[in-house]
Amino acid sequence: MGQRFVDRVAIVTGAGGGIGEAYARALHAEGAAVVIAELNAEAGQRVADDLGDRALFVETDVGNPESTDAMAAATLDAFGGIDHLVNNAAIFGDMELAGLLNVDYDYLDTFMSVNMMGVLHCTRSVKRAMRNGGGGSIVNQSSTAAWMGISGFYGLAKAGVNFLTSSLAHELSYANIRVNAIAPGPTDTAAMNKQVPVEYQDPLVQSLAIKRLGTPDDHVGPVLFLLSDEAAWMTGHVMAVDGGQVTRI
Repeated sequence: MGQRFVDRVAIVTGAGGGIGEAYARALHAEGAAVVIAELNAEAGQRVADDLGDRALFVETDVGNPESTDAMAAATLDAFGGIDHLVNNAAIFGDMELAGLLNVDYDYLDTFMSVNMMGVLHCTRSVKRAMRNGGGGSIVNQSSTAAWMGISGFYGLAKAGVNFLTSSLAHELSYANIRVNAIAPGPTDTAAMNKQVPVEYQDPLVQSLAIKRLGTPDDHVGPVLFLLSDEAAWMTGHVMAVDGGQVTRI
């Protein structure tokens, strides 16, 4: 494994488990100081304690811009700068099952404040520190649901993440801040297993070009690439990492 992130500082939201935890661990292994920005205090502290040196848990509600401002301030206090942000946090495993025409409006407001607006809140909170440090890179967690019309309000939020990725890439280019996204396909995590019962998983796998569920590690390489200087001329791009679930020509 390389050391592309030595002397860099990275924030990963929703890093108390699942794919976000894999991102945090991989960044730390490549030399970064990592902030575990997580709403679940027990889970977030567990990851930070396990990583040890150069790791900090900050309790964060990405749906609340005051909380994301505090996240950025705590990161600066601990590590002196912010170079990378992974906007991974989302409501998914415990997501209510409803359609756009019958989802409760209060629930929808909360859901969108986290799954879509959380990307904007976190980005606005870290912008000044990244700019003052000479630039940085951001990766947003989208989903193949953004391109699938049957995905209801989850897909709606992720389509919004795709738009934010493109728009913020242009707005932040003056500050040498790149903004990209990855769109995971069906991935074997505790959250997905709550949403997709085992009996539905085999037909889902058979619909993929690569006949298996993804793993968190399948997403680590693409995200670290997009964050790193290897992707220095890439911004505004949404990369599908999905076993061939969605084909765009």
